[in-house]
Amino acid sequence: MGIEHSGTRTTPRMDLGQAVLEFILKRSDFIGLKALPLFETQLKAAVFNAITRESLTKIPETKRAPGGNYNRLNFETEEKNFACVEHGLEGPLDDGEKKLYANDFSAELVTVEQITGLILLAQEYRIATALFNTSTFTGSALYTDYSSAPWDNVASDAIGQVRAAKEKVRQNTGLMPNAVIFSETNLNRLKANTGIKDAIKYTTKLTDDELFAALGALFGVKNVFVGGAIRNTANKKLTFSGSDIWNDDYAMVAVVADNSKNLKEPSVGRTFLWTADSPANPVVESYRDDAIRSDVFRVRHDIHEKIIDAYFGHLIKVDA
Repeated sequence: MGIEHSGTRTTPRMDLGQAVLEFILKRSDFIGLKALPLFETQLKAAVFNAITRESLTKIPETKRAPGGNYNRLNFETEEKNFACVEHGLEGPLDDGEKKLYANDFSAELVTVEQITGLILLAQEYRIATALFNTSTFTGSALYTDYSSAPWDNVASDAIGQVRAAKEKVRQNTGLMPNAVIFSETNLNRLKANTGIKDAIKYTTKLTDDELFAALGALFGVKNVFVGGAIRNTANKKLTFSGSDIWNDDYAMVAVVADNSKNLKEPSVGRTFLWTADSPANPVVESYRDDAIRSDVFRVRHDIHEKIIDAYFGHLIKVDA
């Protein structure tokens, strides 16, 4: 059944949704859903069992006597929960504005892409805030302050800092982190780093993909996630003040899930999407508002970005 809004029926727009998906895939500056991968669920809220780091590292008794039973493995788990919350925005497309475009679909797509960009920006900010959080990642096991040797100092041992953070995660969980996460600002700092430049000096004309592969090899991780999204921190109607969504004071190494369908795979966190109400991330809908002679477009999702186990990540402070 459709959603009723001011006497008019809201229509799912699968055509715009597909076009928006292509728009999302082009936004390489958004990395939130790489760091906290999407897990689709039919439940809006639920309790689930996460395998503990204790269970992953406890050596079991494997010996079997002749005629005896094999010991049965029961993974130790810890109850976690999620509760998806709806987020959304609407934007009107005035009948007069449509005439500026070649056709109605082009006008609609521009409107929806603008709304979607802001929806994704808000999601990116929630994920970045959750991961670069010194209240969650606190204490020597989860956080190291390298601000006395910051990444904006070309002589800093950035490689050693990341590798030391990896070792912290390995010691805490038995797993080696597969990702390092930082901002575009810190990528530029790493490009100027003496140790990194020396390590890759024989590789010329690096593309971004080749640079990420080189950094991954130096850090010893499969994935290098660089967040380039910017937010305006100024109040409304004041002069624009841009700031990295991913705070350039920090970087993180983490165990990130590779299998989006396996919730028991150990990872620092997930993004839960309630597909019964929002089958895509995000969904696009439209309805008519004759009072303002406009078609109104809504972009929304039911979502919860959650840190599952902080010990599968290690936060490092890389700026003073």
